[in-house]
Amino acid sequence: MLWFIPGLIALILGAELLVRGASKLALSFGISPLVVGLTVVAFGTSSPELAVSVQSAWSGQVDIALGNVVGSNIFNVLFILGLSALITPLLVHRQLIRQEVPMMVAVSLLLWMLVADGGISRGDGLLLVGLLLAYTFLIIRQSRRENVALAAPEPEPEPDSGTKPADDRAWDAHWLAQALLVAVGMGLLVLGSNWLVEAAVTLARRLGMSEVVVGLTIVAAGTSLPEVATSIMAAVRGERDIAVGNVVGSNTFNILAVLGISASVAPGDLLVPASLLAFDLPVMVAVAVACLPIFFTGHLIARWEGALFLAYYAAYTTYLVLDAADHAAQSGFSLVMSSFALPLTAITLIVLAWRHWHSPRGAPATGR
Repeated sequence: MLWFIPGLIALILGAELLVRGASKLALSFGISPLVVGLTVVAFGTSSPELAVSVQSAWSGQVDIALGNVVGSNIFNVLFILGLSALITPLLVHRQLIRQEVPMMVAVSLLLWMLVADGGISRGDGLLLVGLLLAYTFLIIRQSRRENVALAAPEPEPEPDSGTKPADDRAWDAHWLAQALLVAVGMGLLVLGSNWLVEAAVTLARRLGMSEVVVGLTIVAAGTSLPEVATSIMAAVRGERDIAVGNVVGSNTFNILAVLGISASVAPGDLLVPASLLAFDLPVMVAVAVACLPIFFTGHLIARWEGALFLAYYAAYTTYLVLDAADHAAQSGFSLVMSSFALPLTAITLIVLAWRHWHSPRGAPATGR
């Protein structure tokens, strides 16, 4: 428990350094903050999931390797985006709606198809890693092309405009300093998340929680703490593209890289537990699909939608705890969720999507 406060400090400081370095690095290389959020920041903040899942797969603890990825993806959307949107409504970049969220949904569905036979083979893992490399190359190339096209018609800046000289002389104006900020920030995030997870697991065991519940909740949420800190800090600093791109990119990275590498290095196939295939994986896919109507209705994640995400994460966690404890209230809770809460939310999202689709084309866009 002594590591809880140092872990929290390391997370906050690491998130601040990572967001500062990443946003400046984007400008230095002519890449949009959204793409930096989808790649550098997302991949960096997902490094705890990569470390935990690869180590678990190599040592034969397949349940942890798979549960960590699926649980983290659910946590990223419902908890992190929910909390970030409560802090400030998140404007959603059009590229996310047009390309990145469909990509996240597609790889989630692909994973569901791959595990339909009960496991992920080494061949499946190599396929996922190959898709990751192609996806990363595509979005970086596309971003640089778009930035060059936007910059081409702009007139040359006035030689004496004097708006940025102070920033040009700043110690972090050079890309090497910015890359160092990103690296140090990532290191602090990983270190801080490890300390916090260790403290939380120790406390959970003292309270008598089972290993299953600890793995599904604390480990999955704990390895996502870098995403929590980074997205919240990005939202506070106004870097909303990084806040949203970090979550979408992390979910795509978790499936393509974390599970892909884990399956590639594992001694045998990653066998999928029946409970994960029957419940948690469909929830992960449903959460990814739910992003589509929420993101494109006004190109905004409103505060009430953030609150809805958080409420569903609380409900999901409650179900896991009740199910693991075989509590008498579990069947009643499941009935309420399946017959009332979920259909009501689905109807609300469909109505919102329909109203947005039939709104006047001349309505002001807020995609940026």
